[in-house]
Amino acid sequence: MDQFITFGIVGLSTAAIYAVIGSGLVLTYSTTGVFNFAHGAAGMLAAFSYWQFTVGWGWPVPVALVLVLLVLAPAFALLVERAVLRPVQALGEAERLVMTVAMLSGLIAAARWIWDPNVARPLPTFFADRKPFHIGPATVTWHQAITMAVAVAVAIGLRLLMYRTRTGAEMRATVDDRALVGLAGARPVRANQVAWILGTQLAAIGGILIAPTVTLDASQLSLLIVSAYTAAVFGRLRSLPMTFVGAIVVGCMESYLAGYLPQNAYLPGLRLAAPALLLFAALLAFPHRRLRGRDRRLRQIPVPTMGGTALFALAVVAFGVVLAAVLSPPDLITYGPIFSLGVVALSYVPLAGYAGQISLCQLSMAGIGAVVWAHLGAHGALWALAVAVLVSAVAGALIALPALRLSGVYLALGTAAFAVVLDQWIFTLPTFKLFGVQIGLFDQGSVTAVGPDLFGLHLDSESQLMVFAAVCLALASIGVALLRRSRFGRRLIALRDSEAAYATLGGNLLLAKALVFALASGIAGLGGALYGMQLQSISATQFNLVAGLPIFLVAVVGGLGAVGSGLFTGTAYVGPINALIAIAPWSQNAVALLPGLAGVGLGRNPDGVVPTLRTEWAPVARDWIALPALVVGIAAAWVLRLADVINGWVFCGVALVLALPLRGWAAARQRALLAASADPVEAAEPEDVPVEWLGIRRAWRPEDEEVLARGIAAG
Repeated sequence: MDQFITFGIVGLSTAAIYAVIGSGLVLTYSTTGVFNFAHGAAGMLAAFSYWQFTVGWGWPVPVALVLVLLVLAPAFALLVERAVLRPVQALGEAERLVMTVAMLSGLIAAARWIWDPNVARPLPTFFADRKPFHIGPATVTWHQAITMAVAVAVAIGLRLLMYRTRTGAEMRATVDDRALVGLAGARPVRANQVAWILGTQLAAIGGILIAPTVTLDASQLSLLIVSAYTAAVFGRLRSLPMTFVGAIVVGCMESYLAGYLPQNAYLPGLRLAAPALLLFAALLAFPHRRLRGRDRRLRQIPVPTMGGTALFALAVVAFGVVLAAVLSPPDLITYGPIFSLGVVALSYVPLAGYAGQISLCQLSMAGIGAVVWAHLGAHGALWALAVAVLVSAVAGALIALPALRLSGVYLALGTAAFAVVLDQWIFTLPTFKLFGVQIGLFDQGSVTAVGPDLFGLHLDSESQLMVFAAVCLALASIGVALLRRSRFGRRLIALRDSEAAYATLGGNLLLAKALVFALASGIAGLGGALYGMQLQSISATQFNLVAGLPIFLVAVVGGLGAVGSGLFTGTAYVGPINALIAIAPWSQNAVALLPGLAGVGLGRNPDGVVPTLRTEWAPVARDWIALPALVVGIAAAWVLRLADVINGWVFCGVALVLALPLRGWAAARQRALLAASADPVEAAEPEDVPVEWLGIRRAWRPEDEEVLARGIAAG
């Protein structure tokens, strides 16, 4: 019994921290409508800053607390509200979610840049020199007592603020109807700023309180927010009392698992993954009507032409062949994942782009494919690649079951929890038997992956594997384009527009979601297997949640509705980062910020970069002079590279020097041809015509059919 009480005190102390952090999360969401995935990262930054002031520079604790909580935290909150989230306030829920994910990724990279992760940073507890006091058989430290007292004060203070002050009423009213609040004389922007300041301060308090009890690590502190997520979900993101109840459940569960979980080689990971499992269960158990419904900003997904898709696939293969020929063996290892990670990123197109299902565990699905290939394809048998895709698809179909109850932010939380469970527990399991088959995933370390056998040829060199991955990406891109043009693809678009309308019209939600999750996971599993072949040795850390966030961000920046997003993501994520590091090794930490910065810039181009690039380069593809000139010029440079007359960097420079001017010349030439051949009547037709006047105020066009259908569906 004494042990039970002791662990209960520890659990309540931890619960108090989760309650403080979770209440800040609920406060921000319930008053601004933005679910802040970077909430834990803000607390992480506060903890590092507090360590720097007190331990690093030796400043007094009160001065450090005042500086962090009353200066840095409010300044950071105002910067985020003004520069990051206000520009996307009018966009859809998905765009705002991506912005906070970008902040999470960027803040982790920034913290690792500023504070070397290889240096230990112990942080003393508050009043560590004072003797603890006793409550019955349990010993309570002053740090634990202060933590619980702070949680009680936060609860009382928030209650008084929200329900006893005009500011609180203004904050609660703003999320329901900003325009109406403005007409009533209130200031919605000020209410949002107050909410962000208070939420960030609560995250900072939680980060400072929990930092002395855990390792001061950027990723670990940021992911502690999963426990706070669970507490917030208990309160359904709007009830502060239920958030505190959820925090007590999570904190005590963690403490009692640490004390009473049997000593077993399979269970240590369970304790780490327990908050994520509880989050998953809470998401399924509690109703979440508030977030269900359609996105406010639905964007049209273009239908790719087969001719354009075939040309794109040929370009992907040619790109792979050229890179494999011009890069040196060390560069082939560095840039080889362009195509395999491109396949992983392509999996977001049918899932998030077509069906509107936000998933943060696609790299985990890739990890499943990589593990299956590493074990079954140890001798290069090609059938093992099909099994890797199949197993990943089955795992993805399982996620579709909870996806029936979840959407939007809740689905993103559920898939993030699934990723945490995989990398904290499942991927770390020692060898076990399932149905008589002995399974050892990563063997608690790393496993070796080899290249496949293809028509009697064993692909084992870096150049062969790069070309093979490029061919797989080209075939997968053609498959996704065919999906968009198919009946099932149109059904997925309808599912994204309105699940309720889709079901009302006779669509089977379970079947549609299971198929699209399985398809996307199968594609990710293929990418993971290719990625493993190129790395040759894979470990669980290469497929965890934090590693997958930058890929998700770059895919969103590329445009989730574009088939070319796979190649764009692989190239943009692998190419510039490694090239900058090779040119300027001192910039290694700075370039890690690039994916996060790119995600923050999404508000300037919500449709993505790929559609813009396609528009800019289309004149070259249609020009019978520019395209052959470009191909011949690159081929000539390629021959010079093969003859070792020039190196790979010069080849890339020559290709750019040829391509960019030809693009401008082809565009100018096309404009001149159009101007010369244009029908004066057609040229005078307005472009911006309301849907009901299509075919009347200007001539009917084939693409108007889908525009008209969407206009009717939208009412």
